[in-house]
Amino acid sequence: MTLYHVHMTLARNEEFPDGSPAHGYDLVVPLDGEMMLDPQGWKEHAKECVVRRFWPGEGDQKGLLRHVGRGWAIDYDTSTPDVDEPFFKLDRHEFKAGEYLSVTEQDGDMRTFRIVTVEPLKK
Repeated sequence: MTLYHVHMTLARNEEFPDGSPAHGYDLVVPLDGEMMLDPQGWKEHAKECVVRRFWPGEGDQKGLLRHVGRGWAIDYDTSTPDVDEPFFKLDRHEFKAGEYLSVTEQDGDMRTFRIVTVEPLKK
């Protein structure tokens, strides 16, 4: 298991027909040899699995990646048991540039993001 930095940006949609590099997420995630999320690695490094959401006109939001059952989500407020932004079937996704991930954001809308880079985390 290795921790990776994943940078993903908003994929094309009605509002942004070409996508938007100004909207997205930076994540630190534990990946196995097949570039899939590693639940055991997450248990061992949960506090290092940070997420930053960047969106023009809004301050950056920082949170943690959480593993809940078989699902994965972003938690911006660890003082509550609720998660804020669940990922769609993240446990089945390979993390590689060009792949797409969907996030149900806090406003309830599901948005699709394109993975731009996946690099081993530099400490």
